[in-house]
Amino acid sequence: MKKFILNADDLGKSEFHNNAVLEGFKDGFLKSASVMTNMPSYKDALYRVILPNPNLGVGVHLNLIEGKSINPKLNWLCDRYGSFNNGYLSLLLKSKNKKFLAQVEKEFRSQIEIALETFQPSHLDSHVHIHSIPNIFKIVVKLANEYNIKQIRTQNEVPYFILGHKYNPINLIKVILLNHFSLKNKQIIKKFNLETNDYLIGVNYTSMMDSETIIEGLKKIKDAKVVEALIHPCVYYDDIIDSHTKEFEITKDNMLKDLIEMMDYQITNYIE
Repeated sequence: MKKFILNADDLGKSEFHNNAVLEGFKDGFLKSASVMTNMPSYKDALYRVILPNPNLGVGVHLNLIEGKSINPKLNWLCDRYGSFNNGYLSLLLKSKNKKFLAQVEKEFRSQIEIALETFQPSHLDSHVHIHSIPNIFKIVVKLANEYNIKQIRTQNEVPYFILGHKYNPINLIKVILLNHFSLKNKQIIKKFNLETNDYLIGVNYTSMMDSETIIEGLKKIKDAKVVEALIHPCVYYDDIIDSHTKEFEITKDNMLKDLIEMMDYQITNYIE
């Protein structure tokens, strides 16, 4: 049977993200999440979400984009206050510099080791897909081997368009770039006997994900064993409705769950 993994990125980013993962796991069909260990709400995620729920598969969401670094004086990655100050393009342009890559490895190692103090991560991925950058991906593979983490996300996605659904053409450019990098990165995965998803759903409709985009994405995939759909769900303390709350609704959509299973997918996580 084919495997489908619905993964909530950004666990630990805020209590709102933690709320969504907890409720989506308890009352919905969410089984997988990725936690940002450098963020202020990491401990809340650890003690309220991760440790009480060992059947929730939790990976490390490696981060060089948002918040502060765990290590001091990473001048290639941070400003003088220790806050990350690069975007994806800036990281890509720096990715052939050995001093930069050494700092990336140091920070990623620290972020993974914080998780390993209390639980074994089921997989590795990254905030804004920064680990897709081939030279950064090589570092992630090295650390995965070292810390016995067998699964790493890759970003191979079939582009598709839904008539009448909101769409941002910039996402198509992202998909093309990430697909190009994934071809290279999957070769490295095989070389080191690690595992990855065959396809990803989530970049093509970034910030516009809902149940329809997941089903239509699955319809475009013909030959997958493992498909991961990524979302960024939040549950706020007031009546805010935004793309994050809409993505949270995915986790509790029983009709979506039934449709996925009717397409011969087993809903699972990277532990299972």
